Amino acid sequence: MKKYDAIIIGFGKGGKTLAAEFAKRQKTVAIVERSDRMYGGTCINIGCIPTKTLVHLAKETPVKATWEEKKDYYRQAIGRKEEVTSFLRNKNYHNLADNPNVTVYTGVGSFAGPDVVEVRTETEVIELQSSQIFINTGAETIVPPIDGIKENSRVYTSTSIMELEELPERLVIVGGGYIGLEFASMYASFGSKVTVLEGYPELIGREDIAASVQTVLEKKGIAFHLNAKVQSVDGATVIYEDAVTHEIHHLEGDAILLATGRRPNTSGLNLEVAGVKVNERGAIIVDEWLRTTNPAIRAIGDVKGGLQFTYISLDDYRIIREDLFGAGERRTDDREPVSYSVFMDPPLARVGLSETEARKKGLNIKVNTLPVAAIPRARTLGETDGLFKVVVDADTNKILGCSLFGPETNEIINIVSIVMKTGQEYTFLRDYIFTHPSMSEALNDLMSF
Repeated sequence: MKKYDAIIIGFGKGGKTLAAEFAKRQKTVAIVERSDRMYGGTCINIGCIPTKTLVHLAKETPVKATWEEKKDYYRQAIGRKEEVTSFLRNKNYHNLADNPNVTVYTGVGSFAGPDVVEVRTETEVIELQSSQIFINTGAETIVPPIDGIKENSRVYTSTSIMELEELPERLVIVGGGYIGLEFASMYASFGSKVTVLEGYPELIGREDIAASVQTVLEKKGIAFHLNAKVQSVDGATVIYEDAVTHEIHHLEGDAILLATGRRPNTSGLNLEVAGVKVNERGAIIVDEWLRTTNPAIRAIGDVKGGLQFTYISLDDYRIIREDLFGAGERRTDDREPVSYSVFMDPPLARVGLSETEARKKGLNIKVNTLPVAAIPRARTLGETDGLFKVVVDADTNKILGCSLFGPETNEIINIVSIVMKTGQEYTFLRDYIFTHPSMSEALNDLMSF
């Protein structure tokens, strides 16, 4: 049995940063990762870095290229994506593995007791012990129980499709959520004919400006079938029922992407023997300082449910750092508001409440919208599709929420988030001096009621 000051299961953002923090303090750390393709975690290897690399490259697809030229460009893009992820994966591995206080174990980790982790490598089984253990195993793709998808070479997840070197001429995406729309936009830009099947009567229902998003994506050639309940898959043909008319449809494609969500990756951890409980969705239950039902074990990132973003995992690290080595004043319940972006073309960004959510709370609100086409910078960029929307508390003048769909909104949303976090009134942005021409100066007009 090997003893460490800390054991971290999973090489994701929060875990790797915490490992470096312990090592900096001359504490010994064991970090366990099941795959040598996942050093650095989801974001670097199969999440935000590879997808955003491909989103950027997709926008550069030659517009007047032949189909063969587009396929060749796509192959080059996949190669470039792999170069980026390989570089970052290697860098992340050596950042920890080369540290004398850190030992990296490549194998499957599971609990053998409240303070013992068993690691199964390709050649041996090793037992590790520590009084401090951190679970950072992330989330995994939900594979729905649809007949015909198991061991079907035409069916992909958001992970496996990025390994596909042949651009599919026809791509069918099952699921019209954020992941589905991001991939739909990307592959349409590469040149695929994309069809999205969504089981609900509308896309991304919690977004006020979903109709604008759908309209813009349809202009890119993406077809949407709502109320589509997928029944089965036969090769590359998707059979689905229209939930309204009950008609059965057959939709043929060259590739099928399952974009049906993600869930906490806790299977195989043997949490029961460690006294760690999960909720009804399989997420590890934690308190404000990320302690599980076993106070010596904490959970970081997607595995505890909630918002599945790399920056949330990083903030989890900060909470743990301050609790272990500081005053413990950071908690999970004081980090709102948290903004997010969906990297479609153009990107969709959001922070706080939607108009619908605010009205359901019975708040006295005022709402304003601004077409992206009215923004001078958007005109200079030649990207005029989209809509900005803000929701303000009419009694306090505080911003309750903001939705931005247009170029560079993944950056602009952070400005709104800072204003909300610091308690400024909306007039702060209305009267702020921004550079010109810029997308951020549109906040002057958006905030003018």
